[in-house]
Amino acid sequence: MAGGTAVLERPAKVAEGAPATKEEVVQAPAEAAPAAKYLAESLTILVIGASGDLAKKLTAPALYQLFTRDYLPKQMTIVGYARSEKSDEELRKAWRPVLLEAHEGEEETIDAFLSKVVYRRGQYDSAEDVAAVFKEQEENEQADGQQVANRLFYFAVPPSVFADIGAAIKEGALSQTGWNRLVVEKPFGKDTESFEELSKTINGLFTPEQTYFVDHYLGKEMNQNLLVLRFANSMFEPLWNRNYIDSVVITFKEDIGTEGRGGYFDSFGIVRDVMQNHLTQMLALIAMDAPVRASGENFGNYVRDEKVKVLHAIKPISIDDCVLGQYTAPDDGSMAGYTEDDTVPDDSVTPTYAALVMHVNNPRWAGVPFVMKAGKALDQKKVEVRIKFKTPVAAECMFPDVRVPTNELVLRVQPNEAVYMKTNVKMPGLAGVPVATELDLSYRTRFDDKMADSPSAYTRLILDCLRGKQASFVRDDELRAAWKIFTPLLHDIDAGKKQPTKYKAFSRGPAEGDEFVSQFYKRDPTYEWHPPAKGDAKM
Repeated sequence: MAGGTAVLERPAKVAEGAPATKEEVVQAPAEAAPAAKYLAESLTILVIGASGDLAKKLTAPALYQLFTRDYLPKQMTIVGYARSEKSDEELRKAWRPVLLEAHEGEEETIDAFLSKVVYRRGQYDSAEDVAAVFKEQEENEQADGQQVANRLFYFAVPPSVFADIGAAIKEGALSQTGWNRLVVEKPFGKDTESFEELSKTINGLFTPEQTYFVDHYLGKEMNQNLLVLRFANSMFEPLWNRNYIDSVVITFKEDIGTEGRGGYFDSFGIVRDVMQNHLTQMLALIAMDAPVRASGENFGNYVRDEKVKVLHAIKPISIDDCVLGQYTAPDDGSMAGYTEDDTVPDDSVTPTYAALVMHVNNPRWAGVPFVMKAGKALDQKKVEVRIKFKTPVAAECMFPDVRVPTNELVLRVQPNEAVYMKTNVKMPGLAGVPVATELDLSYRTRFDDKMADSPSAYTRLILDCLRGKQASFVRDDELRAAWKIFTPLLHDIDAGKKQPTKYKAFSRGPAEGDEFVSQFYKRDPTYEWHPPAKGDAKM
């Protein structure tokens, strides 16, 4: 959960049977036991679109991680639901290799998990088909005199069927004795208008307390850590404003293209795919003011209230405030260019790269540029935030003929999760020249035992849903505010008002992108961060 510990708390049933360690006493929040109440109740998870890649590659592994950690009730069934003809065993065979690849040597545990999985075929718009599934499940839900039947509906399907399946669930599948919760995956529309249609549909069927909009980046370790880093360290909050911060750069780089999903990607582009959602959520966490509370009952709305205030303070992005790019084949021919993909139209002008700038127009951030850049088929895989501080006036006076490196706080989201601060020290030797180094916290070095068993973002988010915690899910007013920022730009891109510049795959992207970013952030080409070796962290 945003603002909470990154370590999954022990379920109450485990804590009752074994003494807690000192670490667990320190880390477990006070609300952990009430939140685990669902473990003593029955649970049916309906995975809608169970035959698809999302369910197989992300939902199933997340549920398996919860199963192995005893975060799913014993009285639990996972029902895969889709339109295709399939048996229970065929679904299990489809999911099993993915689980085995990530959990080698756990065959018996995987088989125990899959024994809880069944498959039922049905139409998405048929209340009768959905009702039949739960009529069948009632016997399992009521076994051993169980009085409470909770139901989780996981939408691993395109938005085009949300209305149909939502109406079918509303009519024929809601529990009368427990909670009903909906987990909805992005995309949440393509612009403000389509989002409003989606929001109207879902809000007409379910309450906000029942609806969990997933942005899986909010479940990532470093993003979960942001509120703790910001507000639990006295050194940062006094400096976290326009007086000390020069710029903020949020970077998303992938070293792969769109192979296999070019058709999907071409209808969205890089701005819709990652910037309007994932990177904007990161921006909101970085720029928000302190919430009234970040733990305890119903704290999620306090966190999201502050994020919404940030988004409302950002003006819509102009087409003039961005650079667009599209990758071509590299010189060695090791990858096809974007438009050479068989699933992409030959004349596509969909951007695979974008760099843009936004400003948060409030007293804390007035005048500070927030730069986003994202792209596919770039020179490396990396997601990070760089917070660049202003050069101290004293340094300019003391070292008039020396370029003093600026301080930067860098939050590395992936890979190699880390927090490091670029600081200045004297170069060893006789000359008093300042040189950049870093104060470094590499998560896999410092928390090696925890990171090896670290849950996936989806695991955390599904657990939060089971516990009824919504802080790490996106509220509809957040989505609405984000779409208002990006919709004018997206409409201009769709109308062809700016053509993407070509760039070679595995490069840094178009040269115009670096030139654009350099207006707001000066990159030091001589500096490169190296994650510390494991032994370096030991004293």
